[in-house]
Amino acid sequence: MKKLSKKELEEELKKELEENRAQLALLDKQNKSKKKAAKAEKPKKKAAKAEKPKKKEAKVEKPKKKAAKAEKPKKKAAKVEEEKPEIPKTMEEQFEDTYTDEELRNFRIEKKDMEQLTNRVCEIVASYGDDGMLQSELWKKLKLSVRDGSRLSLRLERRGMITREKILQNGRWTYRLIIEQVPISLESIQNAPCLTCPVEQKCNIDNVYPEPSPKHCELIEEWVIEEYKRKK
Repeated sequence: MKKLSKKELEEELKKELEENRAQLALLDKQNKSKKKAAKAEKPKKKAAKAEKPKKKEAKVEKPKKKAAKAEKPKKKAAKVEEEKPEIPKTMEEQFEDTYTDEELRNFRIEKKDMEQLTNRVCEIVASYGDDGMLQSELWKKLKLSVRDGSRLSLRLERRGMITREKILQNGRWTYRLIIEQVPISLESIQNAPCLTCPVEQKCNIDNVYPEPSPKHCELIEEWVIEEYKRKK
């Protein structure tokens, strides 16, 4: 084998490099052409975009507002009030117009204990409860004149013991008396046998006869009967 010189060896190497480069370039060209051919063969897939049908928005029909009819104010027919005939004052009212405060404070009825009379009036009126009783009926019951009865009722009203309610009775004005305050009185127990009873200390409501007890006391029974007869 012939020994090459240094210059010849360099030229030989250059020649091999150029051949290698040419081969690489050829291979690169072939690869590129293959890729282009492969791309050409593949069908282009067009993404079929399914057009979704557009949903028509259901229009919500708003209820039509009915125009509020302006209500015309009803004209009230003016009622012509008939003039009522003036009811004449009663004798009681005529008397009351003439009474003064001093006269009512110092009011006394001859031969009558005013304290006892006041208590009696309150007891009678209280027995009628919240309904009260007619003033005229009370005076008849106590046998008092209209003048004395009117002054007495006014006096009790100003003391806050009764109230007087004006009402129309049988076409005439009168007053209904209603109790407000019952006066405290010891009169109801003034003659009670218990106050002077000799066996008062032994007396007990739970005692059994013959032991003393208000349940079967003859003295109390007699006293109640006498008081009932006296008030009647």
